[in-house]
Amino acid sequence: MRKIYWRPQSTPVFAFVLIALFSLAGILAVERYRTEDKKPQYQKKVQAARLALEAMEVLKDERLRRGIPIDKEADPAESGLIGSFITSVTSDAGNLEAKQTAINPNWAAVVVDLLQQANVKEHDPVAVSFSGSFPALNIAVCAALKTLDLRPTIISSVSGSQWGANNPDFLWIDMEHFLQTGGLIPFRSVAASFGGRHDQGREMPEKGRELVLRAVERNGLPLIRTRTLREDIDERMAVYFRTGPPKVYINVGGGRAAVGARPFKVLMKPGLLAAQLPAQMKGDSVILRFLKERTPVIQLYNIEELARQYELPIAPASMPAVGEGRIYFDTRYNKWLAGGILFGIIFGLFIFSRSDWGFRILQASSRREEIGPPEPMV
Repeated sequence: MRKIYWRPQSTPVFAFVLIALFSLAGILAVERYRTEDKKPQYQKKVQAARLALEAMEVLKDERLRRGIPIDKEADPAESGLIGSFITSVTSDAGNLEAKQTAINPNWAAVVVDLLQQANVKEHDPVAVSFSGSFPALNIAVCAALKTLDLRPTIISSVSGSQWGANNPDFLWIDMEHFLQTGGLIPFRSVAASFGGRHDQGREMPEKGRELVLRAVERNGLPLIRTRTLREDIDERMAVYFRTGPPKVYINVGGGRAAVGARPFKVLMKPGLLAAQLPAQMKGDSVILRFLKERTPVIQLYNIEELARQYELPIAPASMPAVGEGRIYFDTRYNKWLAGGILFGIIFGLFIFSRSDWGFRILQASSRREEIGPPEPMV
């Protein structure tokens, strides 16, 4: 005869399967039912983004009214804010994907957020440098400044890089003037410059320089026209400090006078720069001078990296809707749900691993037969 030994498992496999399935369902539930909380200044951000969208639509209509067609291949969102590959007033090479990424009214909400981080208050003076290379970002900044009721002193470069505001008949300062006279934006530039790598328009042909001068004249702006880059920076700083020390400096684009030489552009990350000068920063630019003055700087350059930080789309194929992006909401896990599921897992482990009651329920599925050694034959 054989002796049959029954020995129950102390931790039934079936119990572990149940607990694993419960845990998986719990993880899915926690991920599925996350909550969204509005970030600070939510209403201001939405207001600024709506104003930016309205300004973009108004400029698009005006562009078409002036008979300037939209290149749908370069501008799939049909914003009217993407220029041509090359014109007589094109100042430098440009990245089309970066220009397309800028076509998003929610950048105005990002600027509101950055200004909030810089601790600006209503009616504070703000120094601003606009580039003809990124008209959509310029609009976003204007919308944020108006929404927060700040007092900007703006200097704009007239020319633009490839795919920027580089149509001689509708340059950035023309757009800005149109928005101001139309009542959408209550301010505009107080001075202009040629733009380009050294802010003197050297890359443009003579015809392009003449067209820039005509644009400056028809918009009634004084022109910053100096012999050296240092003099250019000196004059810009003098303009910015006419009404007192600015609380923050906002720069759009990578102009040499505003940002500095190329190595410094790489070191300066986009977004809010702390009001201090990094040790490795040498040379001269408007940004470096403001940092030396302990003035915070908002740098809107390398826009694709900044878009990834705020989870905004890269080169969207259509105009994004107002309210899209991490800039508006904080996504949080439901603590009560997560806690309940954790308690359920712990309770399940106790029931199925330690409880006699749990063992009896699953005893039928957890038995294992052990066959003892055969008895010797008689």
